[in-house]
Amino acid sequence: MVTGGVVALVILGLSFLFLEIFIPGGILGIAGLVLLSAGIFLTAESALHGVAYVCTMLLILGILVALSFRFPRTRRFWQRFSLNAKQSNREGYVAPTVDLESYVGCEGVAISPLRPAGTADFDGKRLDVVTEGGFIDIHSPVKVIAVEGTRVVVRQMS
Repeated sequence: MVTGGVVALVILGLSFLFLEIFIPGGILGIAGLVLLSAGIFLTAESALHGVAYVCTMLLILGILVALSFRFPRTRRFWQRFSLNAKQSNREGYVAPTVDLESYVGCEGVAISPLRPAGTADFDGKRLDVVTEGGFIDIHSPVKVIAVEGTRVVVRQMS
């Protein structure tokens, strides 16, 4: 027997799922699935039937979402919610080169306060550097102790 509470759970669950499309974050979607599942579960004659109904609902919902990405009409709908811009080298987006290994052991001067990240000058070449964790004042002598990819780690010289 379906009561007003069960109907309210189903309607509220569907409403939360609909709102998740416009207010992303996952909270409304998860709450919607839980409320919808609870409403469907409460309509079942037994716990076994309830689990079967909820699993069937989740399977059908998954299939519908997957199919919605395949059809051109609904694909355009989903594309309005995603960013399609790409960063290419032609437009000036260039990743830093990883040829910084040669700086290990080099000495330079901090040209900004390193708290713990900043900029240092090594024989006229400015590099973004990071300390081992402490702060280093501006114009302090520093030495490169490690390079981890594009991360240059320095230590203050005494």
